Amino acid sequence: MHLPSVMRAIEISEPGGPEVLRLTERPIPVPGAGQILIAVDHAGVNRPDALQRAGNYAPPPGASDLPGLEAAGTVAAVGPDVRRWQVGDAVCALLPGGGYAEYALTHQDHALRIPGGMTFDQAAALCETFFTVWTNVFMRGKLKAGERFLVHGGSSGIGTTAVQLANHWGARVFTTAGNDEKCAACERLGAERAINYRDADFVEVLRAEGGADLILDMVGGSYLPRNIKALANDGRLVQIAFLQGPKVELNFAEMMVRRLTITGSTLRPQSDQAKAEIAAQLLENVWPLLDSGRVAPVMDSVFELADAGAAHTRLESSDHIGKIVLKVR
Repeated sequence: MHLPSVMRAIEISEPGGPEVLRLTERPIPVPGAGQILIAVDHAGVNRPDALQRAGNYAPPPGASDLPGLEAAGTVAAVGPDVRRWQVGDAVCALLPGGGYAEYALTHQDHALRIPGGMTFDQAAALCETFFTVWTNVFMRGKLKAGERFLVHGGSSGIGTTAVQLANHWGARVFTTAGNDEKCAACERLGAERAINYRDADFVEVLRAEGGADLILDMVGGSYLPRNIKALANDGRLVQIAFLQGPKVELNFAEMMVRRLTITGSTLRPQSDQAKAEIAAQLLENVWPLLDSGRVAPVMDSVFELADAGAAHTRLESSDHIGKIVLKVR
């Protein structure tokens, strides 16, 4: 495949709001050992991108400074020691950064085949979200059939994915959302009850059901002590983000008496090996569900690459239901 020398890309000109995202040209990156170069067709837009844009989420060492943690497209070049993929293969992939561009690098083991019948825009919405949900809900949170599971922000990309997967594996799914339209969308995806947090207290709702066995939270702040109250004895809280901030006062005596577990993770800084293990588990357990259509990404909107700032405005408005993606080609 003939490659040009430069590519269109969206860079963060300085820390700030969506207006700092600027269309530019960059040299096309060269794949190293074990890496593939993807000709990006569509790229996913996620909360960590907005955090990076604001100056609050630096790329790990060696990663592109460009935003974008997931993409779908075709393999344009392969580095030394790559055996899983060939030029021309269609893939979706988790990226260490750089997705807001016409070409992006990733480790060969962080790319997955595009599920059967799925378009590039849908496939671009998979990896960051499904990697995050699988590792935190099932690997770390150890959700089991019959357990009561609460996911906050049920209409987000993470939320819509978590609702579907937890429902498929037989959990009783509860979620919170900010209006009746979002709540209805969550219930259509399989939530037993979606709680409009403007009208009802999720703590009261979950305690009336016996408490949550597992909570997946991305809000933090004032939600942290409320999550503790909403947990059942021996319950687990998995924290993946802090939209309201990471610092709060907690009474650890309640944790001890009720045998509660608080854990959490972020995906981007994990090792290549850890991400490869998540990818392998997804391929075995989740990709057949995507192939059959039993689970699917919920798509909100598609923006042109040059309109990445508008995509971030949409993301941060929290008006979206599901995933936002950029059309690169």
